Amino acid sequence: MRVPLSWLREYVDLPATETGRDVQAKLISAGLEVESVEHLGADLKGPLVVGQVLTIEELEGFKKPIRFCTVDVGQANGTGEPQEIVCGARNFQVGDKVVVVLPGATLPGGFSISARKTYGKTSHGMICSGEELGMGDDGSHGIVVLPPETEVGKDAIELLELVDEVLDIAVTANRGDCLSIRGVAREAAIAYGLPLRDPALLDVPGPNAFGYPVQVSEPLGCDRFTARTVTGLSPEARSPLWLQRRLQKVGMRPISLAVDVTNYVMMELGQPLHAYDRSLVQGTIGVRRAAEGEQIVTLDGVTRKLHAEDLVITDERGPIGLAGVMGGANTEIADHESSEGTTDVVIEAAHFDAVAIARTARRHKLSSEASRRFERGVDPQAAAAAAQRTVDLLVLLAGGTAEAGVTEVVAPSAPHTIRVPADHPDKVAGVEYGRESVVRRLQEVGCDVYGQDELIVTVPSWRPDLQEINDLAEEVIRLEGYENLPSTLPKPPAGRGLTQRQRLHRRVGRVLAGAGYVEAPNYPFVGEQVFDQLLLDADDPKRRVVKLTNPLNDEEPALRTSLLPGLFGALRRNDGRGSHDLALFETGLVFLPRAEQRVASVLPVDRRPTDEEIAELDAALPEQPRRVAVVLAGAREQAGWWGGGRPAGWADAVEAARVVAREAGVELVVRGGQYGPWHPGRCAELLVGDTVVGHAGELHPRVVKAFGLPARTSAMELDLDVLETAGDDTPQAPSISTFPVATQDVALVVDKFVPHAEVEAALRDGAGELLEGIRLFDVYENEEQLGDGKKSLAYALRFRAGDRTLTVDEASAARDAAVALAGERSGAVLRG
Repeated sequence: MRVPLSWLREYVDLPATETGRDVQAKLISAGLEVESVEHLGADLKGPLVVGQVLTIEELEGFKKPIRFCTVDVGQANGTGEPQEIVCGARNFQVGDKVVVVLPGATLPGGFSISARKTYGKTSHGMICSGEELGMGDDGSHGIVVLPPETEVGKDAIELLELVDEVLDIAVTANRGDCLSIRGVAREAAIAYGLPLRDPALLDVPGPNAFGYPVQVSEPLGCDRFTARTVTGLSPEARSPLWLQRRLQKVGMRPISLAVDVTNYVMMELGQPLHAYDRSLVQGTIGVRRAAEGEQIVTLDGVTRKLHAEDLVITDERGPIGLAGVMGGANTEIADHESSEGTTDVVIEAAHFDAVAIARTARRHKLSSEASRRFERGVDPQAAAAAAQRTVDLLVLLAGGTAEAGVTEVVAPSAPHTIRVPADHPDKVAGVEYGRESVVRRLQEVGCDVYGQDELIVTVPSWRPDLQEINDLAEEVIRLEGYENLPSTLPKPPAGRGLTQRQRLHRRVGRVLAGAGYVEAPNYPFVGEQVFDQLLLDADDPKRRVVKLTNPLNDEEPALRTSLLPGLFGALRRNDGRGSHDLALFETGLVFLPRAEQRVASVLPVDRRPTDEEIAELDAALPEQPRRVAVVLAGAREQAGWWGGGRPAGWADAVEAARVVAREAGVELVVRGGQYGPWHPGRCAELLVGDTVVGHAGELHPRVVKAFGLPARTSAMELDLDVLETAGDDTPQAPSISTFPVATQDVALVVDKFVPHAEVEAALRDGAGELLEGIRLFDVYENEEQLGDGKKSLAYALRFRAGDRTLTVDEASAARDAAVALAGERSGAVLRG
């Protein structure tokens, strides 16, 4: 809502020294969201005057029409002589009054004016259009032509109100009253503690039997309908400059006098109105629901097929308007350029149901200034005053006559009353306001308040958003000032804090970030075709998904069972935008359907659900284990003067799994495996004990191609919940021995199919307590030296005792025991 400060001052005597910024601060403190203050004409400098066109000479020989004009500007140029001006516009003629900017002036945008030679003539100034003056669109797209009675030489800056400040207010959905100058003026009056001159306080004649006939068949959709008639309007009458300028400042384009007046009153009082050409309305005006399949051509020229729930305005022919949204073209007011202008009009001021109007506007994708107001709540008591204001302006500006007939169809309704304890706002805010402050603030809003300890509050008709006691408490709090509320931190009970699961998830995120990974959270939605791209078997449990009843995207109607598709998409987007060295991770939930499908019960809203009801609801939800996944591509270590760098590979994905497992306090077993998206020869199966908790390695080339990933992309996915259950994250102090280490290397020859993990486990068990560490440092294959189907695994064994220095015999004995057990379990023999 755009609110000119000059218009606001008509209803509230703001201090003369108050600027738009000052008013903005006050209104923000009162709870309105004033987004900006626009300074109209801030860089405008005169002389800018009214001139009268004396002569027009058409200049020939140019690509576009050019006119050389002489213009009488009175004494504004200091000589009284006609001003010579070159102009390309065509919408004015000799004798017209126009706006002239003289040399030495500055137009909006810092455009300085000086005498200059152009098209073979010297132009001493400009004849101005509305856009050049910063007025906005007046519909002419040309020169501003002033009324004939305008005085030549008059200051156009003052005449056209070019200097002003406009507040731009983002009105929330519950404050429809602030979609009007009246509503914002009421808020400003409260903020400044000043009286309000309410423009809706008019003497309105009562309804009688002589008004235009109206029949409301849908009182639930239209509880008030006021109709007034004005006859004898001058077809040549145009909106005065002050009215056009106010409409332009609030962001509306002047159209014709009758339409401009209805728009002006709507912006002033917040009540949408519509003017019908009386000669085009046939019979009684009605309000009803549309018949399925009915059609109407709206004012925007679009033929619309109506729905049975649409509320329509009708005459004896059928629909003539979409109620509260837009009028019909068959009763449109003719503009002032029409050969047969409108002389008699019927004014409609009605109050429609907010929900019905909102649904109609969305159904037809037709949002209008009227529908915006009805959706947010319009003061039903303002309809008669708005109709009277419209009639008065039409009589004043177009020489019309107001007919004595007044039609007002009203559905009986009682004012909304709320009982509220006088200290309820104090309890909500934690501030002691006191009864007097509470009553005063509610009265300032417009409420009638009675009672002592319990207040009986009658809500004003312009505030339909005040429905219950907390709404009233909010009004008191915002007017007393949100900034005056104390800032108090909550005090949780002792012993509360993050759960063990939450702490683990945070630690995992930190340790992966420390290892060079970047977190990339993704939406949990997938399409079922992704499982084919992941090369999952037809009976793979991950293919069983939870489907959404109302998905955001029809191509992704299911919840994910793996984090990898989302990470693949993030990797692809980043790679496509020039980031080729990538290491991404995500921790998040996956969703697995339960074996027994249950329907969740509807929880009560009038009480707290019982523990049994909450448990039943939880049982109906899918299982939601938390996983961690990483994906890598490009360089893992950058090349530079320090070396050649190296690319990311399957070993980095395996190491990421080990990093996560160590953070959970789990010893991860890594062995060769084969699963879905991973390359069959470069896939590691990750185990805790005998339980498979994930996989890591290089992706299959077909998966890389299907997802559009860089070549040799690697990935890892782990079940964090299993790691949490199996692990012990109690901090362990390192054991530091003062005795030296004894190192023994062994090279064992085993069959190629024997996993390294199996050999390492046998060595570890056989070496006993003296073994401090074991590391595989070489894998060698040579058929000539080792034999067909054999490989050599070389290990470095570290032995140390905590109470003595080991002898060579002790270390050798431990090594021999380790080799012996490896031979028993895997057939390993020492390489000779």
